[in-house]
Amino acid sequence: MADKVKLYDIEDEEYMLAGNRMCSGCGLSLIYRIALKALGPDTIITVPASCLTVLHGMQGFTSVNKISVLNTPFETVAASASGIASALEMMGKGNEVTVVAFAGDGGTTDIGIQGLSGAAERRTNFIYACYDNEAYMNTGVQRSGSTPYGSHTTTTPINGKREHKKNMPRILEAHDIPYVATSCASYPLDIYAKFKRAKEIKGTKYLHILSPCPPGWGYSTQDTIKIGKLSVETGFWPLYEIERGKFVLSHPSNKHLDPSKRKPIEDYLSVQKRFSRLSNEEMEEFKEYVKNLWDYIKKRVECNTQ
Repeated sequence: MADKVKLYDIEDEEYMLAGNRMCSGCGLSLIYRIALKALGPDTIITVPASCLTVLHGMQGFTSVNKISVLNTPFETVAASASGIASALEMMGKGNEVTVVAFAGDGGTTDIGIQGLSGAAERRTNFIYACYDNEAYMNTGVQRSGSTPYGSHTTTTPINGKREHKKNMPRILEAHDIPYVATSCASYPLDIYAKFKRAKEIKGTKYLHILSPCPPGWGYSTQDTIKIGKLSVETGFWPLYEIERGKFVLSHPSNKHLDPSKRKPIEDYLSVQKRFSRLSNEEMEEFKEYVKNLWDYIKKRVECNTQ
């Protein structure tokens, strides 16, 4: 499991230059800055069409320093990473360079799931990181497989999405890969520790990181950290690691096994415009979703102690 990290453990080197084209308050900017510090310069990153492409900049200009990045078509990021990893193995550099596929939820849960599943089945030696802003934000806030129940998007404008979000960490765990973890933009030490741990393990590693999005979720740009913390504190987004089948809750989520320690889900939903039209019945559906999620987690934790 990831070692506990303190603030002074984080690398001083900055791999993101000052200024980029991301929206003010973007959760991805925070995630990516910390992830790059954990990964270091001996890294090759492949990125599909996404907000991260916007962050990197137009051809000839970039906001990222000292790290090689390859932009690929929407559905090919895992295949691209597989090719890079294979080439490095043939060159005898498989243990020297870290290969990372970094994609949004649309390029992961929907368009990119086939390539990701294939790479995981082949035990490809790379890290796959999904930054989850819960819709196709780069193209106009369309619904994705990771969009939560009740969320209003440009393709679910009347009644909101009617399905709960796809649980990609559990899907990837079913591939029997050595490491699966969740994190959130509001917890940089957790992000850093989990990327460090993933880098140490050989095989396919999957990190799924919640990335609050001010324009897509409908909140003030100054509230990104607050929103992300509420997702964890209400139990909607649990932080955990699964290493070789062993499930462990991360420190920020540990106390939430006790339902009385969780904040009301209303605290999280009511501060986002995308949920502004939830009915009482839909709010109860959310409460049931959180309850079922934690009932499952409790069983996993209890299995570890038996």
